[in-house]
Amino acid sequence: MPHPDRTIIALEECHFGLDGGAMFGIIPRPLWAKTNPPDEANRIAMSARCLLIIDPDRVTLVDTGMGVGFSEKEREIYNIHRQDAGLRAALRQYSLTPEDVDDVILTHLHFDHAGGLRTPNEDGSLRPTFPNARHWVQRQNWSWAHSPSARDGGSYRLQDFDLFDADDAPPLHLVDGIAELFEGVEVLPVHGHTFGMQVVKIDAADQTYAFVADLIPTAAHLRDPYVMGYDLQPLKTVEEKRELLYHARRDDWILIFEHDPTTAMARIDVDARGRVIPVPLKTLSHT
Repeated sequence: MPHPDRTIIALEECHFGLDGGAMFGIIPRPLWAKTNPPDEANRIAMSARCLLIIDPDRVTLVDTGMGVGFSEKEREIYNIHRQDAGLRAALRQYSLTPEDVDDVILTHLHFDHAGGLRTPNEDGSLRPTFPNARHWVQRQNWSWAHSPSARDGGSYRLQDFDLFDADDAPPLHLVDGIAELFEGVEVLPVHGHTFGMQVVKIDAADQTYAFVADLIPTAAHLRDPYVMGYDLQPLKTVEEKRELLYHARRDDWILIFEHDPTTAMARIDVDARGRVIPVPLKTLSHT
């Protein structure tokens, strides 16, 4: 496995909250509340985590966070706080700016993953956050996002991604199925959460990583029945999760959780009862 000079870094665009019942579907509150205690509005704490991949010749970002396109009422509903819009402060730690990003891989176009595609100018108008980047999304998700079902229509906000309709928009590449976008960076489509979501698999040095997006949003969602109420095809999610976890345990992958507020990365093990459990990593950066 090549790429000895590749660095993998977990970044946080913001913290926010979503209803715990919706996040855990059929799992009763007394069970999920043990690992994800809710606030007075029944919201659990969540992270909008993005992934930075630094190569000698390329800077890649996976997902963009919530962004700034929310009213004050919506920001209160979703408890958006500790926000680093555009990831400017996080990127600055690595001597980078949003303009230095060469590629943006979008796992899917839900607002908490693609909302950060735009950032405000001084006059309040919005511009592309990563103007020099190629943007990658599954063709099936691009199509679904423009005509979602009544059930998931609220998760797709056209204003987050209609920037690509402009003449001066950054380039958009629609991906059809499994693909290696560039050496050692592969996308694996899954369809349980929404149609055309993609897990991003990254090889770096002697380690494989998987940015699992909403297939396994937090470390508490590893077990089979822990599936979000938001998922369009929950049984498909279970099937896809089992397959990914089989490879992760067999081949010692590190999973990167997009929404877990405390566990960014973990290896996978099983407990004495044969249940899948995370083995969290303490560091957020790997070379």
